[in-house]
Amino acid sequence: MFISVSASAVTQQSGSVGIEGKIPSNPPTQAATIDIPGNGQSFSTLPITVAGRCKTGLLVEIFKNNVFAGSVVCTNGSYSLKVDIFSGRNDLVARVYDDLNQAGPDSNTVSVTFNDGLPNTGPRVSLTSVYAKRGANPNANLSWPLTLSGGTGPYAVSVDWGDKSAPDLFSRQVAGDFDIQHVCGQSGIYNVTIKVTDANGSTAFLQVVAICNGSIQQSATTSGGAGNTTSKSAPGLVFWVVVGLFIPILLSSFWLGKQHQLQTIRDRLRHGERPL
Repeated sequence: MFISVSASAVTQQSGSVGIEGKIPSNPPTQAATIDIPGNGQSFSTLPITVAGRCKTGLLVEIFKNNVFAGSVVCTNGSYSLKVDIFSGRNDLVARVYDDLNQAGPDSNTVSVTFNDGLPNTGPRVSLTSVYAKRGANPNANLSWPLTLSGGTGPYAVSVDWGDKSAPDLFSRQVAGDFDIQHVCGQSGIYNVTIKVTDANGSTAFLQVVAICNGSIQQSATTSGGAGNTTSKSAPGLVFWVVVGLFIPILLSSFWLGKQHQLQTIRDRLRHGERPL
């Protein structure tokens, strides 16, 4: 019997120590589908809705031309979110990830076209992140790095954190990397919507998943997509850690007992006694 346990101590703001662990499991085997929009569909306004079927509980990430475009948690076997797309042709793919950041198979590819009616003044404004899912403890600060590119400054930024708090509104003079900040309130899973509008009226959208519940460990983008690894503190993990520590002790005790029994038999034989 073999049990693999990974445990680490996590220092909380209160000074307490939590136990974290990951129990290995197989990656998802069921791909999500993209049912909306239809293949070959054209659009003249943004954002567009992407929807389909998936396995409940998995994180669904949407990619446009292999660039992260948004994420949502699969609920009741389906998902739906709004994304923006590039001017011209976009190949849309949905990828599912479990809590260990293991990717499942890709969905069907849906090709759509966006006909931008704005004057051609250079690359259209675009927004992305290396994180599809991130989180923090309740009442702790949640920081989310974003990358803004294209368009013409200044930029107006709106962030709806999905927790019924007032949206964050601010401006940026130039494109580039920046962080958004929020204090996690009530525990839960929230869809965060970020909207950026440039000086020409062109708008970029990005939806991601924020978790305010327990200890969350973030991971950056890998070749498979945006990071979403989550490590949860739970009493069940303490049980597995105890089991992992107890089994070696049990096996050692069993081995020592057998050695003692064999030595007793040898001593009895040496003195001409019956072994048992």
